[in-house]
Order: sequence, then structure tokens, then C-alpha cells
Amino acid sequence: MARFELKLPKMGESVAEATITNWLKKVGETIEMDEAVLEIATDKVDSEVPSEVSGTLVEILFNVDDVVQVGQTIAIIETEGGAVSTPAATTEAVATPVAEVVKTVEVAKEVAAPADFSSSDKFFSPLVKNMAKEEGISLAELESIAGSGKDGRVNKEDILKYIANRGNQPVAAKVATPVASAPVPTEKVAPSVNGGDEIVEMDRMRKLISGYMVASVQTSAHVQSFIEVDVTNIVKWRDKVKTAFEKREGEKLTFTPIMMEAVAKALKDFPGMNISVDGDYIIKRKNINLGMAAALPNGNLIVPVIKNADQLNLVGMAKAVNDLGSRAKAGKLKPDDTQGGTYTVTNVGTFGSVFGTPIINQPQVGILALGAIRKVPAVIETPEGDFIGIRQKMFLSHSYDHRVVDGALGGSFVKRVADYLEAFDINRDF
Repeated sequence: MARFELKLPKMGESVAEATITNWLKKVGETIEMDEAVLEIATDKVDSEVPSEVSGTLVEILFNVDDVVQVGQTIAIIETEGGAVSTPAATTEAVATPVAEVVKTVEVAKEVAAPADFSSSDKFFSPLVKNMAKEEGISLAELESIAGSGKDGRVNKEDILKYIANRGNQPVAAKVATPVASAPVPTEKVAPSVNGGDEIVEMDRMRKLISGYMVASVQTSAHVQSFIEVDVTNIVKWRDKVKTAFEKREGEKLTFTPIMMEAVAKALKDFPGMNISVDGDYIIKRKNINLGMAAALPNGNLIVPVIKNADQLNLVGMAKAVNDLGSRAKAGKLKPDDTQGGTYTVTNVGTFGSVFGTPIINQPQVGILALGAIRKVPAVIETPEGDFIGIRQKMFLSHSYDHRVVDGALGGSFVKRVADYLEAFDINRDF
């Protein structure tokens, strides 16, 4: 017999932890190699953790809803036939009493289990929570830190300062602080609820989205630029070729890949939009990886990423858009599918919106909203004079981070996207 430690695997760039959502196997059940043992959820997607060996599940070290760090042991599987790769030991040492094994597992649970900050009434950004967990800062300590952010919220600089001075603060001062300085009372007003109202707790994904949206607004100085685009040629071309496109490529041709193609070209022209911000540093991204907002089965939105979008032709872009969109709807996205985005596009026109003011997907510096395409009367200029005609038009809404993107760059970028769309060749092949 040998004991195999099942660890939480690495799940993609920047994914450091996951929440256990369901154990598919119980203690005592047999497991085949590559069989799923549990289900987990990261801040982006849900997935399964398979076993690397065949054997019997003998220990479960974490419960449902526990947050586990990448690389931590989450279960013990007992395998047959193999030898434990440990130094030679006496019979007494090998025959460890069951009570000692149970005690060891309990200690492992206590040490491995990260702090839970969900019970706090205060708002802490995901970054602050992760830093607190890594430094072993308790909820009481975190709540005691005086925040310098908006509404007294704790930011990255506050927690770094606290960590630097943590060992130098006398214990007596820490204990006396709550008694000596009475905080200003902040009354939490309960919402008014009538008899027919229903109270529903946010699901895990909605809580995460809520935290990200608030953190983004607090981090970036959002500003918007809007431009109206004549896409009549695109509508006519798509109507002309969509049947042949689907027959030849086996894919539906929507407007999204055409828009994404124009955005990728504009990002090559304006690399200052293809950046991210890390504190006081600007990271100029080499690859153009376009995020596209897509719907999940529960109605929430997720942003899968088209990698190296500028290197795809229209057929490749359509296949990537359809693949990510369909897998998002089916809940089959992998963690890597949502990582590495450098700029995001969201299609608010799907819901009938003419335009919108989307919130930036951190740490990116821009996001483009595509409005609904509508038939509108417009002035058409010709050598013979101007006249009124029916045209297909839409609005592009560009939200960008005014900390690092000024109005000239933000406005010029969205204008370039519009130029590419209006100059679309109605006679092009696909």
C-alpha cells in the first residue's frame, strides 16, 4: 500500500486558489486514474480535479466552500502495489496508530485552511484578501487596519505598510486600541422588506463579479468616448455570404468576429491601448489577446480570451468566437480560456442597448462596448449633392483608464476601429 497526496493543480496564469464546490467521491470509495474526484471553482470558471492514480480515497482534507491554494494537498488516496518512497523505518514506525493519523490530518486542516474574510461587514478587494491570506493575517487584524482608500477602505499600500510594521508593534498597544479609541458608530441600515418580497443570497459568481466591479471603479479613473459608425456595407456583405460561409466552414458568421478583427487591427495601430497597470508601472503587452464577454448557463457573464487575435483571419476569428461562446454557454470553459486578456470587447447590442458605459476588466486599461445595429435616416454625401437615405448604424462606447490613457489616445483608438468598419470591402472574400 502507498499513500498518494492529491494536490490542487495549477490552473492557468495568475490563478492562485480555488473554492471546493462539490466532492464527487466519498471516503472509502475507489477511484480510477483520471477519474474526477471533486469539483472546484476559480474566480473565472468551474472545473473538475481528476486523480493521477487508481486507489481508494482515505482522507478528505477540505470541506465544500473551503478555499484552497494551488499546490496544497486536498485528499489522500491509498494505492495498491506501490511502495511508499520514504526512508527505511522500523515496524513500529510503519505501523502508525490510527489515532495519530487522524491527529495529523486534523493539524493539516488547521494549518492549510486559509483565513475566511467573507463574514466581515467591510469590503476588502481580492488583492487585499490574497495578501492577507499569504501573510497569515486574521480577520480581526485586517479589520483593525486603518484604510487610506475611499470611504476608509484598505488598499495595497495600507496592507504593505501594516505587514512591514507588524512585528514592531507592541502587543499591549494592539490589545488596547479598540478600547482606547472608540470608533465613530456607523449604523448599518437594513433594507426595507415587505411581506411579499423574496430575499435571495448572491451566488458565488455574482459575489465575485460584484467585488471585481467595485474594485475596478475604485482603481481606474473611468472615462468614455462614443462614436457612431455606418456599418451598412458589413450588414450587406454578411447577408450575402453567411449561407456560403456556414456551408464551407461549418460555422455561423455573426457580426462579432468582424468587429473583433477591426479591434485587433486598431490595437496594432495604437499599442498604447494594449497595456496593463501594476501599481506605478505600465506593462506594454506584446501579444494582442482579446477578451469577449459571454453568457454563462446561470445568466452571469464571463470573459474568455482569444489569444493572438491579430494573427487570425476572419475565418479563424469566427471559429474562435463561436468555440468560446458555445463552451461558455455549456459551462465547459477551462481556466486557461479566461487568462491573459489584454483588451476586452462586450456586445451590449445583444440585449437591445444602443450603447453602454462598461467597467474596465482589471488590470487592462480599456473596454469597448458594441451597440445594437439599427436602421436610421442619415445624410449621404455624393458628388451630385447630399440626400437622406436609410443606413445601418451602431454606436461604439469606449471606456478607458484616464490614469494612463488620455482623451487623445482613447478617442483616436475608437475612431480607428470605426474607420476600419466603415471601410469594410463589400467585395472581399472570406
